[in-house]
Amino acid sequence: MSTKKSSPRTTKKATKVTGKEKPIILITNDDGITAPGIRNLVESVKDIGKIVVVAPDKPQSGMGHAITIGEPLRLHKTHNFEGIESYSCSGTPVDCVKLAVDKVLHRKPDLCLSGINHGANHSINVIYSGTMSAAVEAAIEDIPSAGFSLLDYSIEADFSGARHYARQVVELMLQTKLGKHTVLNVNIPAKPLELLKGIKLCRQAYAKYEENYVQRNDPHGRQYYWLTGEFQNFDKGKDTDVWALANNFVSVVPVQYDLTHTVYLKQLKSNWEK
Repeated sequence: MSTKKSSPRTTKKATKVTGKEKPIILITNDDGITAPGIRNLVESVKDIGKIVVVAPDKPQSGMGHAITIGEPLRLHKTHNFEGIESYSCSGTPVDCVKLAVDKVLHRKPDLCLSGINHGANHSINVIYSGTMSAAVEAAIEDIPSAGFSLLDYSIEADFSGARHYARQVVELMLQTKLGKHTVLNVNIPAKPLELLKGIKLCRQAYAKYEENYVQRNDPHGRQYYWLTGEFQNFDKGKDTDVWALANNFVSVVPVQYDLTHTVYLKQLKSNWEK
């Protein structure tokens, strides 16, 4: 895959898209329903299918795969996107997907899109990301999905390149016979569209943050800690998401929610099961 620019609960079954009907596309995020990223994602694909938005009512970055179990969830219809059915949810990104499938949609959507996130979700970030956890939750529900992230944390970030490639990825997904558990982690460099070289299929790099908790005192003299850190790439391969992004490619990494280390499992079985 190398391209260049160019109501009552019902039984939820996946429905094959035909040439006569538009796909139903669920859109969510972790930055909140008012974030510029989700607005740009909606704008990039709104003519491709029937769009339904269910997103957190406030920022939920770094929530990972958290769900709400100790308090009620609130779901409110909004008018954030002209002509688009949309709802804000008081819960996490994963809560949004669960509620959308169970209470908002009349059938499972054909795709779930999450993002566009403000900031990178490459390498180890995928573990902590609310953006990607929402996409993973959709795949658990047998809905092919993709999470999109732009490597720019600014509220005034230029989403033109991200919009272009988000649409391209969605079009490719709809043209491809995808497995029902498909999850794609898509990251876009913070570069002008004309400088982006296209899509590159990658593996997840072995890279992480060397973390440090800065100790400070509040105005009452009580200690608190603030997480800081520097990103370190320990993987020098040229087939990774980190390499692709550093070289102005849009990285696409297929990920999975089955965390079984199959190679190590075989090794342990041969030694442990006597």
